[in-house]
Amino acid sequence: ETAEMPGMYIEGDYDLAGFAVGAVERGDILDRTIPKAGDLVLGLESSGIHSNGLALVRHVIERVGLPHDAPCPFAPEKTISEILLTPTRIYAKSCLPAIRTRGVTGVAHITGGGLVENPPRCFSDKLTARIDCATWPLPLIFRWLLETGGIVPNELVRTFNCGIGIILTVSPNATEAITGILTDHGEIVHRIGVLEARDPNGPSVILDGLSTW
Repeated sequence: ETAEMPGMYIEGDYDLAGFAVGAVERGDILDRTIPKAGDLVLGLESSGIHSNGLALVRHVIERVGLPHDAPCPFAPEKTISEILLTPTRIYAKSCLPAIRTRGVTGVAHITGGGLVENPPRCFSDKLTARIDCATWPLPLIFRWLLETGGIVPNELVRTFNCGIGIILTVSPNATEAITGILTDHGEIVHRIGVLEARDPNGPSVILDGLSTW
């Protein structure tokens, strides 16, 4: 995977990250035709920024004049750099056992593009994910960006994971069992939405509850 980082690299430069290749039996593939209207959306908490949107974060830090080694305004026991460099949470060990139950219909990692662009990767164009942003607590790092950086909620949710690192769409009758498996593996799970039939002219994601942020 390649990435460009304005403010970090000069124009024309980019980095190249390593990757892993896995194998899956054809009958076990979770493709976009599997999720159905009525499936619930579970969100697993992130560990922080997760390496997306850092160019915007650096802009906010520079604008407020906060040195990188300064105590973090909302967690003074750490520096702001330590908070921003919290390692990305990896969900494979918790999600694989959940997927093996056959109750998971789709999975989407919430990376760049946030909760607007990523959920539709796991369901068809005939569906809409209705997500209630009031169903999980907005982590302090994102609250700080919202209030100090002057970033409006619509931009925040389109740029960052806002506390949800990965989503799973699940069959309603499997929700409790899958939540239990994920919790047993150390995840904090929130029931954040539902899949609905999509209006032909409607969006693929509807975000309710942004005003609560």
